[in-house]
Amino acid sequence: MPEHPYRLAVIIGSTREGRFAPVIANWFTRHTENHPHIDVDVIDLEAVRPYELRYGSEEYETFAKRVDEADAFVVITPEYNHSFPAPLKHAIDLLRSPWQAKPVGFVSYGGISGGLRAVEQLRLVFAELHATTVRETVSFPLAGKLFDDTGRLHDPAPAAQAADTLLHQLTWWAVTLREARATRPYGG
Repeated sequence: MPEHPYRLAVIIGSTREGRFAPVIANWFTRHTENHPHIDVDVIDLEAVRPYELRYGSEEYETFAKRVDEADAFVVITPEYNHSFPAPLKHAIDLLRSPWQAKPVGFVSYGGISGGLRAVEQLRLVFAELHATTVRETVSFPLAGKLFDDTGRLHDPAPAAQAADTLLHQLTWWAVTLREARATRPYGG
């Protein structure tokens, strides 16, 4: 366990009406409560409204600051048409250096693939931004059938195990890269 908690920004990548993302995000953030060394900041793109952000505006600066203050990220993404949502791409593209030398994990959902095709494309985007993506993911194929009406998983054990593995990897990378950035700022 790290000596000091690290800041994990959980980015909710869907803004569609009727989206399932809040169910997934609520499950994941509840799960992080089992990891007291993590300080979670939920960044819901529905509230951020990335297409309306203008460089220099108060809203832009707030979003940029939250991303910059994070030591690690978990992107919660659906898969739409074999890819990830356009507002998520736009939000990522608004910034550059705040993503650099930080780890990114993924929690995905969708049809039979569970959103994994979206994750594979996001890995390329984050690599271009000099972020480090962790290998393990949490994936929910046909997610609507896996959760009850209260947002609880019918069988929580497999997802909890996957989330713990993801969080252990993120913790190692978050702490290691935070220490490295403090010692020698990243110059990518």
